[in-house]
Amino acid sequence: MKKGMKLFAVAVSVLLLAVAVAACSEETKSYNDGTFVGVSGKDDKGAYGEVTITIEEGTVTDCKFVTWQEDGSIKDENYGKVNGQISNADYYAKAQLAVKAMKQYAQDFLDKKDIKEVKSVTGATIAHSQFTEAVESALKKAEK
Repeated sequence: MKKGMKLFAVAVSVLLLAVAVAACSEETKSYNDGTFVGVSGKDDKGAYGEVTITIEEGTVTDCKFVTWQEDGSIKDENYGKVNGQISNADYYAKAQLAVKAMKQYAQDFLDKKDIKEVKSVTGATIAHSQFTEAVESALKKAEK
């Protein structure tokens, strides 16, 4: 009985070790060096995100993120204005929060090197979704 228990304990230990090794050996993707552009799908207003990433020696070294409006203009310091004027201060503030978040998303991705670690900013969740989708698109193009 003792010998059987020892064999059982060894078998369970080997099985647990195999499961642990399999879980830790998630496939690491490798990327070609270069500059890659990824684009998200359009939101309900026709806007979409575009990411440009630069990869050197397999690591992302630069990331730029812009969101294009349906009319072809970039969401920048003028986003939220009407005819170049701030006609609704609350709307403009919310629009500019999204613009600020876009820069933060790109910097966070550069710092963390993992899109899953880039957290959404409250009030800029659509931009976060577009950013994530665009980064995944760009990285897919960069895969070896």
